[in-house]
Order: sequence, then structure tokens, then C-alpha cells
Amino acid sequence: MDTARPILPQIFVVSLSSLAYELTLTRIFSISLWYHFAFMVISIAMLGIAASGTLLSVYPKLKDTGYMQSYILLFCISVPSSYLIMNITPFDPGKLSWDRLQILYLGLYYIILSLPFFSFGMVISSALSSMTGSAGHIYGADLTGAGTGSLLTLWLLSSGGPEQAVFIMSALPALVLFICSRNKTRLASCLLIIVNLLLLYIHPQFIDPRISPYKPLEAALRFPGAELLRTYYSPFARVDVLNSPVVRSAPGLSLRYLRELPAQTGISIDAGDIYAITDDRDKEALDFFGHLPSSLPYELSEKKEVLILEPKGGLSVLQAEYYRAGNISKVDSDPLVIKTVSKLQKGFASDIYKNNTWTGLGRSHLASTAQKFDLIDLSLMGSMPGGSFGFSEDYRYTVEAFEEYLEHLTQEGMLSASLFIIPPPRTELRLLNTIAQASEKLGIRDCRRHMAAIRSWGTLTLIFKRTPLTKQDIDGIRAFSLDRRFDTVYYPGISEEETNRFIKMPSDELFYAFTKLTSPETRERFINAYLFDISPAHDETPFFHYYLKLENLRDIYRLIGGKWQYFMEEGYLLPVIFIQVLFLGVLLVLLPLIPFRIKDRLDINLFTQLAYFALLGTGFMFIEISFIQKMILPLENPSYAAAAVLSSVLVSSGIGSLLSQHLKLFQKPVVLLLLAILVLTYSLFLPVVMAGISSYSLTIKLLLVFFMLMPTGVFMGVPFPLGLSFLSKTRPKLVPWALATNGCFSVLAPILALMLAISSGFKTVLLAGMTAYILAFFLLSWMKQKAV
Repeated sequence: MDTARPILPQIFVVSLSSLAYELTLTRIFSISLWYHFAFMVISIAMLGIAASGTLLSVYPKLKDTGYMQSYILLFCISVPSSYLIMNITPFDPGKLSWDRLQILYLGLYYIILSLPFFSFGMVISSALSSMTGSAGHIYGADLTGAGTGSLLTLWLLSSGGPEQAVFIMSALPALVLFICSRNKTRLASCLLIIVNLLLLYIHPQFIDPRISPYKPLEAALRFPGAELLRTYYSPFARVDVLNSPVVRSAPGLSLRYLRELPAQTGISIDAGDIYAITDDRDKEALDFFGHLPSSLPYELSEKKEVLILEPKGGLSVLQAEYYRAGNISKVDSDPLVIKTVSKLQKGFASDIYKNNTWTGLGRSHLASTAQKFDLIDLSLMGSMPGGSFGFSEDYRYTVEAFEEYLEHLTQEGMLSASLFIIPPPRTELRLLNTIAQASEKLGIRDCRRHMAAIRSWGTLTLIFKRTPLTKQDIDGIRAFSLDRRFDTVYYPGISEEETNRFIKMPSDELFYAFTKLTSPETRERFINAYLFDISPAHDETPFFHYYLKLENLRDIYRLIGGKWQYFMEEGYLLPVIFIQVLFLGVLLVLLPLIPFRIKDRLDINLFTQLAYFALLGTGFMFIEISFIQKMILPLENPSYAAAAVLSSVLVSSGIGSLLSQHLKLFQKPVVLLLLAILVLTYSLFLPVVMAGISSYSLTIKLLLVFFMLMPTGVFMGVPFPLGLSFLSKTRPKLVPWALATNGCFSVLAPILALMLAISSGFKTVLLAGMTAYILAFFLLSWMKQKAV
């Protein structure tokens, strides 16, 4: 411990900055590219760390702790440099279908952005390799620093843009170097601090994230007269306010409506979908609401109690006011949107969020109230997944969520859902299946009598009534559609001749699909035979926006005209990233074989020891990812879930690592079995506990989650330093290789976890993590025998 003590503060701070930079990059990718590219950051970070272990295995002289400050200095330089170089690298996924250079630019992204994590890996790997006797203290400082970094990132992203966080993260380790070092290193760290502070103060335009010109915000700002008015930030969103001719929101407006729309101001979330804030001072100009397909439920009957979910710019709220709904409640998952819209509406529009407004998931709000509604209006238009890893997890549109919605309808109440029609049909069919299964769980055996759907030139509106649709309801649907020239897709008793009349599609596949899916006799067969995965989404597999069937990859490729860019736009990056990471991971693990062939003996014992660290990397990531997913529902936001789980697991793992240096119980292989039992207990009781705490305030829930997961985290921090201590007694030269192996499997684990979750659910992922630790127990017991 005495030899390690001087470097522990440096390791703590550089680990803090490394994780904070990783989380900040996910936000930058979500803004500049698309949300699903943020998933790449995990692979980039872990590959950089794994590469450091490989390099130390090939060149063991580099693990000398005398190089430690040089590695930290390299980290401080590479953080802002990698961001700035990435910002000028012309990678744009929108050009992938015709510009083959984009593949090269994507590779450059990997290399450029991995440099800071490689530098960080050199700091940790060299310390662990050269001071194995203090592995628990070093690993503890690393983990507690990372846990603190996850919390610090939330605060930094609340205070300004992610680009500001980048330069602050670079300056923090430089500040520690300035305090702890001497001579040239102190001068270099001082210069770095000054440069970072100057860039933060002056904030030149070149440090702002470069946004793809194909994202909606950039496209809207290219129109003549367009103007960006203001930008707001939160830990999980960037909201831009703009004026542009392209801001004209009336989804599915009837072609029979010929008047001008009222003035509208746009708001864009993460430079993506644009929502409109409508000037409602001229009440006569609001008559366009009567020509939207989403007005159908209001036309059928009077609505006294209305709940609007995800109103964003407020168009659906104004629609309810136009139809004189009695009491209008609003729930939006993004508090920054509510804050922004409330500020902008002053002077030209009603303050729609003044009363009866809540933030969070609509289903969570409903779970806390006994109130019933005549209409629950749910818009899927422009809905973006809220996944913590930048993928397509979304708990708003699962069977369990729709059960909550339907249970809170009055006896004659309706659920209305509107979405854009984006061929080939996928979203509308999964929506139908999810609602159908939710209704069956509530005792509605035949959903055919409860559903109806109409479409315009670009949107579809689906309604579900708690009781069967009456003849009066059906007559109203037909009259409304005929008057506005909307096409009926489905209602009880519809014939094919009544569909596809006004806005003709090449084939009437929607009518055919709805007919098959509303029938319990034909639904399962149609789902299994369909080209895309349109099966209902559940809380265990909350991938509502993921439709890929791998066995149909070739047929899907033909259907969309042989343009593989489609798979990137849809977020189908898992197979691509997995192949890339697998290739690089295998390369990094095998490279140390070169010196080992000459200097050491290759045998089954060596690979058994490496397998132990591979299992630790896999098990740790599986459990961590599963916990984050489980916490999204009670905390109602993926960013809060990630921050709470990462800080709890990492800080407590750091404590466990420190305890492994001093407590005999934590120096025995049996600790892995205790961890496995603890994980099994969590898998059984976590859903019940989460439901129990969901009614508390956010602050209390965050604290409860933090302390509730700490016992598991403490045990998760023990196996790694324990394995290093046994390994160092028998084959100390193997330590860097073990670190590289652990890092490479930590890269593969998040991708494998998502692939497993998509097919079997996150509970399976959690149990797979438990299994990895059970297998590691047997390997560690064998390693202990060899070390004696």
C-alpha cells in the first residue's frame, strides 16, 4: 500500500475523467449523428483500454510506474484533441449508400476516439502490472473514481453543452498533475489547463458539435429565412428553438383543407425531430384541427377527462382545447421540453403546461393515480427510444405499459395512438399486436370489436375503446373519414371495398395485416410469417423499435432496394459492431502470444487463467447493464438510471476492492458464490421492490437505488484484484495479458447482453452474469491451489 499511495489520487481523477468523457461522447453522438451510434462509444472505450494491456504484454518495459505521469499527460492531451479531430472528420452515415470513404472515416472514428481510453488504460494497466500487491487499492481508486465521474457528468451536462464537459474533463487530471509533479510535467499540465480554460471562455464555433446535414435541425436551418433562436441543455437532451419555413406541423392534414396554418415556432430534440409550438391567438385559424386524423376520437363523443402523453410542442393539447375537452392532463418524459415550451409560449400562445402537468413516463404517472380518463392520447410521431446505451429500449410502448393505459380508461373511454406511416409497415403492426395482447390480459377476448384505424397521406390513427364500438361509433368513423377523404383501414365489419379509396397505395397490405392481426385465430401465424419482427414488446424485451429478423436479412435487403444504409438508419448496428469488435478483440488477445512463444510455456493452465478474467469482464457488464435497464422504469429516465446504477455499482465495487486487501473473507474464492446467490436474489425480488418505490419522489428513489445495489457492487469489486493476487504469485508476466483479456470481453459483453436481451429478456442477461461468476469461482479455486 505504501508504494501505491502516492498514485491513488491520480488514478482516481483520471478514472473519473475517463468515464465522464465516455458518457459525454454518447451525448455528442446522439446530437451530431443519431442516437443509435452512441452505442459505439462503449466499444471504442473498452477497446482502447484492452489495447493498453496488449501493449504491455508485448513490451513489458512500458509498465514502469515512472511513465505514469506521462500516460496521464497523454490522456489530458488526447481528450480534447480526439474530440476536435473527430469534429472535423467528415463521417456522415447519411452518405454511406454512395460514398465508400465513409467506411474509412468510421474506422478513423474508432482510432481517434480510442486514444484517450488507451492512455487511461496505460495508467491503470501499468499500475496493476507493476504493483500487484496493492491491486485492491489501485482497482478501488479506479472504480470509485469512475463512479464519481458518472455523477459529475450529470451536473456538467446540466450546466452547459457536452463540448464544455470535454474540456473540463481534460483539465481535471492536468490539475492533479500540476499539484503532484515537477519541472517539465508541471509546465505542460499548466499549459493544458490554460488552453482548456481559454477554449471554454472564448468558446469558438469550431468546438461546437458538428451536426450531420441530414439531421432535421440542420436541414430546417438551410431554408431561406431560417434562424436558430436558442439552445437549452439537460443531462439527457439538447433542445433547439428555431424559426424556419419547414416548421409546418399538421400531421396527416386532410387534402381538402386549403387555408393557411397559424404561425408556428419549432423545437428540435437532439437536432432530430422537430415539433411545433402553435400561435393560438387567432382562434378561427385553429379550425385545421378538425381536419387531422387524430381528431377522430373527439368527433365520436364528448371528452370530459383527457390525458395527453408526450405532447412535446403542445399540438395535441391545443387539439383537445379546440374540441372543448373538460379537464386536460399532460405528461411528458422530457422536463427540458416542458421548460422550453413554457418559456417560448409567453406572448404568442397559451401556456399549455401551466396546470395538470407532470414529467416522467406516462405509465408511471398512471400507476400512482386512480383517476380514469375518457381519452388517453398517445403520439408515436417522432418518438425516439430512450435507451441508456443509445439503442432502442423503450418502456412507453410495452404490453405492460398499454395494460396501464387501458386500465385507466372509463367504461366508454378510448385510447388513441397516432404515428407516421413509414413503409414497409412495421411500427403500426407492432403497436396493434401490443395493444391486442394488453387488452387480452385485461379480459377482452376479442379485440376485433374494440378497434378502428384510419390513415391519411402520411399518418395513421388507431383507436381502441374499452367497450365494443357501437353502430353509432362505426357510422361516425365512416362519416368522418369520407368527409375529410381519409382512408379507413379497419373497423368491425369493414369490407375490402371500403379501404384504399382516396389516397391509393400500390397494395392494400394494411387492411390485410389488420384483418389477420385482430383475429386471435390468425394473429400468431401472421406474426411468424411476416418479414419483420412485429411481435408485442414487453418490459423484459422493451425493444419496440427493433424489427429485424436476422433470418430474413437477405429478403429485407431486396425489399428496400439493395440499400444497406437502411440498416444503419434503423439502428441495426448490433451485428456490424459485433463483427468489428470480435475481430479487434481476438487480435488484441492473440498479439501477446508472440513474446510468449519465446519466453514462456503455452499450456492449458495459461488459457484457464485468462478465461477467469474473461468471465469477470462478461459477468460484470451483464449485471451492470441489467441493473440499469431494471431501474429505468422506477426512475423514469435512462440517464438517471445509468447515473444511479453506475455510481452505486462502481463506488461500492471500489469499496469491495479495498476490503479485499484487508478482510480475510474477501480473500477467498467463496466470495464469488456469495455474489452469485446475491444476484439470483435480486433477479427474483427486484421487480417487486421497484414497483414499491415508484411512488416516491425522484430524490428518494435515487438514494434508494444507490444504497439498494451497493451490496452487490461490494462483492463485484472483489474477484478482479483477488485473481490478480493469485496470478502474480505464479505467473506475474501474465498480468498485462489478463488485463487485455478482461478488457476485450468487457467490450463484447454489452453487445452480447443486448443480443441476448432482444431474444430472451434482461432477466436472462442477469442470470447469465450470475453463471459467469459461478464458473469463475471454480477457476479461481484452481488458481488459488496453484498459488499455494
